[in-house]
Amino acid sequence: MRANRLRCACAILLIAGLAPAPSSAQNRGKQALAPAAPYKAVAIAPPKPMTDDSFEAMRKQLGEAAQRKDRAVMARLVVAQGFFWDRENRNAADKRKSGFDNLSAALGLNNKEGVGWEILSGYAEDPTASPSPRHDGAMCAPADPAFDGKELAELVTATNTDMTEWGYPLSAGIEVHATPQATGPVIDKLGLHFVRIMPESASDPPSYMRIATPAGKSGFVSIDSIAPIGNDQICYVKDGGAWKVGGYVGGGEPQ
Repeated sequence: MRANRLRCACAILLIAGLAPAPSSAQNRGKQALAPAAPYKAVAIAPPKPMTDDSFEAMRKQLGEAAQRKDRAVMARLVVAQGFFWDRENRNAADKRKSGFDNLSAALGLNNKEGVGWEILSGYAEDPTASPSPRHDGAMCAPADPAFDGKELAELVTATNTDMTEWGYPLSAGIEVHATPQATGPVIDKLGLHFVRIMPESASDPPSYMRIATPAGKSGFVSIDSIAPIGNDQICYVKDGGAWKVGGYVGGGEPQ
């Protein structure tokens, strides 16, 4: 499910300190919630799925191999040469190593305690992809939504925030709850616009996050319902007429 990948992505952001850091139940009880303030709603258009049967078939194989942690099959689904790893404005891929070895380094697949295989499985379940701005012919997933970049930049400036404090709902009508439970009172519903993520998670491990709506209401939504801006991405290319994993886009330390 797409939600699986999003949970992984949000977990990475939490670990990296780019999203609300989890606190203990005791600490949460003592902490005062930061006040929310109204802001302009900047519209988004959700990313669209790829419509390519061969791409779908490759994603299915990728997902099955990731579930089994089948390194031999995975190696065949990654380009042997030319793999790129866009990290911190440079190509961090080691040209002396195979494409799969570089992907393993990017996702930490050799780390038995890591979540690399789970993240890879989540990527395989995402049907969206968009052209890479840096690599001709590469399609990267998950695709970002369509939006007005100038409007988003103005929103970030007006709210004195940074891009890591914003996400977008995967669909319209997501319910915002007064408490971090599905049974909590519904205080608002989200439209297709950017949402401010407030500096507090609602549980450990995180299942709900606190957000502020454009109307200035503070509430909680499932962590699976909001996607962060600037997700790490897996990229696909045509190699010998077949889709294969051709690169990875992501910063920070490998997982």
